[in-house]
Amino acid sequence: MLSVENVSLYYGAAIALRNVSLNAEVGAVTCIMGRNGVGKTSLLRAITGAHPITGGSIKWEGHDISRLPLYERAKRGISWVPQGRDIFPLLTVRENLETGFAVLPRGKRFIPDEIFDLFPVLKTMLGRRGGDLSGGQQQQLAIGRALIMKPRLLVLDEPTEGIQPSIIKDIGRVIALLRARGDMAIVLVEQYFDFARELAQTIAVMDRGDIVLAGRREDLDEQDVRRRLSV
Repeated sequence: MLSVENVSLYYGAAIALRNVSLNAEVGAVTCIMGRNGVGKTSLLRAITGAHPITGGSIKWEGHDISRLPLYERAKRGISWVPQGRDIFPLLTVRENLETGFAVLPRGKRFIPDEIFDLFPVLKTMLGRRGGDLSGGQQQQLAIGRALIMKPRLLVLDEPTEGIQPSIIKDIGRVIALLRARGDMAIVLVEQYFDFARELAQTIAVMDRGDIVLAGRREDLDEQDVRRRLSV
């Protein structure tokens, strides 16, 4: 389990997270929702180690990882698909996938067939540069690269942003398959409630750097959630 307890995070004098607590279980999807600028990405940056926290603690698999740098958390099975994908545009699809080898022992540095089972389009584009792919294809590449690392915690920041509907369905299918495997926790930041409702067991809604509503999907009032997401 991932356990975030009373975490605060600052950018200079500006507070981004204020005593945020969140749990994410293996075999389930935990979805973080909220309007733009309420701290969702900051929470993911805290979890992955991309930005240091000011207070509180983050525990993963029973160990306190609050002060570990990003690469050490990656070695512990935490993989991040950032908002905007952040693929390498001048590297080929194969080379982008191979960047996920960095945290793996030499004997496991290969691209498993499962990646191409999940994202068949990538197999046909291994020699193409990442920057030549469509936005949806780049998103599939970013998720595939994260899965190369064999994560036990997969963190996804708005994977549907700017993606065509057909690819959104493919991404939803992949997340559902990964959830069903039961060997990883998935933390998903998402703007679309319908997409989140289909995948998440737990939903947390943020506002102004804090979680203002959280619970099992079936226990939450859908209209209340949608109201908190509207501008």
